[in-house]
Amino acid sequence: MISHIKSKERVQAHGEVMTGKKEVNAMLDLVKQETERIESRFLEPACGNGNYLTALLERKLAVVENRYGKSQLDFERNAVSAVSSLYGIDILPDNVSQCRERLFAIFDEFYERLFPATSTASCRDAVRFLLACNIVWGDALTLLTGGEHPKPIVFAEWSFVQGSMLKRRDFTFRGLIQHEESRDSLLFPEPHRKGTKQLALFSDLGDDVFIPKPEKDYPPIHFTEIAHVQQ
Repeated sequence: MISHIKSKERVQAHGEVMTGKKEVNAMLDLVKQETERIESRFLEPACGNGNYLTALLERKLAVVENRYGKSQLDFERNAVSAVSSLYGIDILPDNVSQCRERLFAIFDEFYERLFPATSTASCRDAVRFLLACNIVWGDALTLLTGGEHPKPIVFAEWSFVQGSMLKRRDFTFRGLIQHEESRDSLLFPEPHRKGTKQLALFSDLGDDVFIPKPEKDYPPIHFTEIAHVQQ
């Protein structure tokens, strides 16, 4: 696997290594069907400056363009859905900033190319806001944000309801991880646990799933207004 480094100091201090684009795409091809589902969610817990997430967004937006490229509103809604499905954490703040900017630039290239005369600042603002929420400066091991006053990492779940209305629910990363750890411990149950059923966190097959309790639940709002209302 070909990887790249920014500096030896960063490698020594943080184990930072950037995976090359060819290798990224080869790995994503292992789950190719999921990478091309617009709403399929991905979390990169050590996202660096975004090599995996940018490749994912390019794939998703290619699908959005193919399906909805002739309708600006349909493209905007589905492009926002694609952006909102990607999550990242990195321990270095410059990586977080670069990742957000790279993801925005990919969205903006598609948007400006398809709708050069009618693209709107409000849609761009919405995408920037989503990236600010979804790409987090923090430590995926401690589950805390970076900075002088760390707080539990919180991720927003975004979903479209009633056409162009965007619904937001916030969940702590710790709560999601703890559920998955508990579920993993039941893969090979001890004798007294036989017959115990632990629900999965997500399912696309119609199975019963565990529904975590949100830390905060927001009323739906038009997606173009989200950056100006949910600050």
